[in-house]
Amino acid sequence: MVVVIGHWAEHLAQAYQIWALGWPVPKARGVLGLAYPWLVTSEWLHYGYALVMLIGLWMLRPGFTGRSRSWWTAALVIQFWHHIEHLLLLLQAQTGHFLFGRPVPTSILQLVLPRVELHLFYNTVVFLPMVVAMYLHLRPSPAEERLMACSCRPAAAQA
Repeated sequence: MVVVIGHWAEHLAQAYQIWALGWPVPKARGVLGLAYPWLVTSEWLHYGYALVMLIGLWMLRPGFTGRSRSWWTAALVIQFWHHIEHLLLLLQAQTGHFLFGRPVPTSILQLVLPRVELHLFYNTVVFLPMVVAMYLHLRPSPAEERLMACSCRPAAAQA
């Protein structure tokens, strides 16, 4: 969760730099990107984060049951697509062959939304189902409660 919140903070800082401070997009690098500009321009970093998120969502999935599992799976599916988009960007950056006749690496949904807005969108549509899943996980129905095997299940179910 620290990594997810940190990633959110970076994107929100970048959005603030662009829309509140009026910085041009190439100069708006979030917090870490100001100290380490190469981080923001590294497709390896972005792909690595997308892959770590995908693996984390996959590894934690067995801990969810019922409705919470459905929401967690939704986050996993969306993150899988996000990972594919970053894989496309990484491959373009590594080969120098850019898709769609663009002068820079471009993902499929970047054809519809600019990159900054697209990543705010991705963060939102992956994060919100995670939040709903966690909320439902901590408030299971009686049937879901019986299926839970984790240490965070309600005390009444542990007896």
